Amino acid sequence: MCDDKNKDLTILCRCEDITLEEIREYINQGVTDLEQLKRLLRVGMGPCQGRTCTPLLVNEIAKATGRPVKDIPLTVFRQPTTAVKLGVLAGGINHE
Repeated sequence: MCDDKNKDLTILCRCEDITLEEIREYINQGVTDLEQLKRLLRVGMGPCQGRTCTPLLVNEIAKATGRPVKDIPLTVFRQPTTAVKLGVLAGGINHE
């Protein structure tokens, strides 16, 4: 591990407050899959849904592994959901 002086505290994912150092620690442990990093660190799961940090993360993985950026698979994009009240789904009195 690095001491505090050598840590790269650059924020890679602003929504989830994930630093470049955190990403590099996981990559050094062998986690080089974007989907795994997303699940472990929540990177790309904030309000921007990865639009800001995914390209940065892919570049960091490519740099660390020596793989071309185009060979790194992207995560599955899922639309944000909105809560729906059960009464609306059931139809209720006014919605029959």
